[in-house]
Amino acid sequence: MFFSTKLRNFAPVKIKEVLSALERFAPLPLQESWDNAGLQTGLTETEVSGALLCLDVNERIVDEAIAKGCNLIVSHHPLLFRGLKTISDLTDVQRTTMRAIQQGIAVISMHTNMDNARGGVNWRIAEKLGLSGVEFMSAKLVNGVEAGSGVIGELAEPTAADDFIIAVKKAFGVECAMCNELLRRPIKRVAICGGAGDFLLDEAVKNQADAFITGEMHYHQYFGYEQQIQICVIGHYQSEQYTAEIFEEIIQKECPGVKTVIAETCTNPILYI
Repeated sequence: MFFSTKLRNFAPVKIKEVLSALERFAPLPLQESWDNAGLQTGLTETEVSGALLCLDVNERIVDEAIAKGCNLIVSHHPLLFRGLKTISDLTDVQRTTMRAIQQGIAVISMHTNMDNARGGVNWRIAEKLGLSGVEFMSAKLVNGVEAGSGVIGELAEPTAADDFIIAVKKAFGVECAMCNELLRRPIKRVAICGGAGDFLLDEAVKNQADAFITGEMHYHQYFGYEQQIQICVIGHYQSEQYTAEIFEEIIQKECPGVKTVIAETCTNPILYI
């Protein structure tokens, strides 16, 4: 989305204001217990020169932020999943952390809190597929905020399984999808969980979904669902690739005047050969 800061005089925005805007949309209590969403590195009183929006943070992402004049990176996957005992050049995470700090770049990550928030990752997947009537598969209240790990909605028209899979591949630009036996009935009701969502497969069946879309799934979970539900696994990166669009919309709405740039660097570590 193009906009010009020359058209209006905007007050300087600090990193802490962007952080607060993101956390209002997807509060940190919504994250899973094992996660580490929120501020990863940086000084929150610093004014934002620009925000680079991405899925993963690595050295190439930091380099892109530098090249584009951004002193803030907002990612989906946290840079720091676990505590670091050393910050050196031993690992990619250590090198990335050191480079971000040296260059004065703050990193904010919105992970499972953004997965579980209304309007978050799974809602964006549903939007890309044109689903209507989207709701959480199993809603819960966390500190008074509605949340859920997956969503379910309906296609505009019942669709044959092969046509459905072709449409999903087109919407997410994937080279291949991993599926179980093709369903021999039309698909109308679709359950979604971006990333590693195989833990919700039975919940999708319970919610009478005709199809379940996720990013990755264990081999043995494909067994036993023949003609019960159409499984369609499109890749972890691919399923969550549009998350940066959500970040951009939040920042542009809540922090007008902040330059936002969706990263061009592809951080998907998996090659399809």
